[in-house]
Amino acid sequence: MWKKHHCILRDENLLKSRKSKRISRNIYTNSHPNRFVSMVEELIEKLKIQIIETLNLEDLEPADINAEDPLFSDDGIGLDSIDALELIVLLNKEYNIQIADPEEGKNVFHSLKKMAEYIQANS
Repeated sequence: MWKKHHCILRDENLLKSRKSKRISRNIYTNSHPNRFVSMVEELIEKLKIQIIETLNLEDLEPADINAEDPLFSDDGIGLDSIDALELIVLLNKEYNIQIADPEEGKNVFHSLKKMAEYIQANS
């Protein structure tokens, strides 16, 4: 009988120990400066998929889109003004972000990386 209670107590202590390590690890990763970079990279990958689906870019795969390339030029994806409106709706619907200033929109929609950084900073 003692052995059974000892095992339960030992398992509970082990669980508490693991939980505290996990919590301290989460605190470290959430406050670590590189955490922002990886969150932006994750957001870029998510945005690639959302843009392809929202704009019906069926001929593109996420791997075809470079995060640094301009969104609205022939050197990049080659989006147009109608696509810009759809991106504004996407940001509003998915991230609760509204862009009213055209100059701000130009900067935000320059590239996927700029867009992800803006979302990260404003949502």
